[in-house]
Amino acid sequence: KVIIVGLDNAGKTTILYQFLMNEVVHTSPTIGSNVEEIVVKNTHFLMWDIGGQESLRSSWNTYYSNTEFIILVVDSIDRERLSITREELYRMLAHEVWWGVGIIVF
Repeated sequence: KVIIVGLDNAGKTTILYQFLMNEVVHTSPTIGSNVEEIVVKNTHFLMWDIGGQESLRSSWNTYYSNTEFIILVVDSIDRERLSITREELYRMLAHEVWWGVGIIVF
């Protein structure tokens, strides 16, 4: 299981569907989550794209169990919210469930 997290409009859904279909698709804000199975070299990944709106971030922890990898998507153009991204990362990493889990910052 892979979870894709980040603030709203960071590009999480775009990245998910780039992995799935190898093309850029038009997306709308994710309310809740999108889940897709992706196969890479005969390895199956269940990828969860989790909505990043402020009202949804407090529920991210409900997706943490059985996660093997985290992809944190950062919109580097949105410099005004980089500190919020950092705070959310620290809040997420405070959970012991992440010990031993791979983290990719994208």
